[in-house]
Amino acid sequence: MTEPRKREASGAIERDTCLDLLEGAPLARVVISVKCLPVALPARISLVDRGYLLLASSDPAVHQAAQRKDVLSVQIDGLDDNGMVWSVMVSGIGSVASEDEPLSGPLREALDHGASLVMLPLSVVVGQHG
Repeated sequence: MTEPRKREASGAIERDTCLDLLEGAPLARVVISVKCLPVALPARISLVDRGYLLLASSDPAVHQAAQRKDVLSVQIDGLDDNGMVWSVMVSGIGSVASEDEPLSGPLREALDHGASLVMLPLSVVVGQHG
């Protein structure tokens, strides 16, 4: 019988580490309210200057939420090198992004395929090992 892996204790992840994880994540779930129900939709993301996220989504509900300046949340998760699950969530008031925003390859490709661009300030950034 094998010994279970020793894992670090569950707990909060510091903001800088959360931002590092966001920088390495090209895909996320955007959580919005549609007809008063929470919905998680896929989106491409890019962290800009460690100050805000750009989201590219082809779902019109995400663009409409940004036009209304709704609160949006973005969630990513994964496994660290020790096999520990982590999750990061960012929330803020979304807005339609300017066409002057710096775009990486995956975001540019998404826009070329009909996605719209949304900006999300990093008003709340929380992370958790679990």
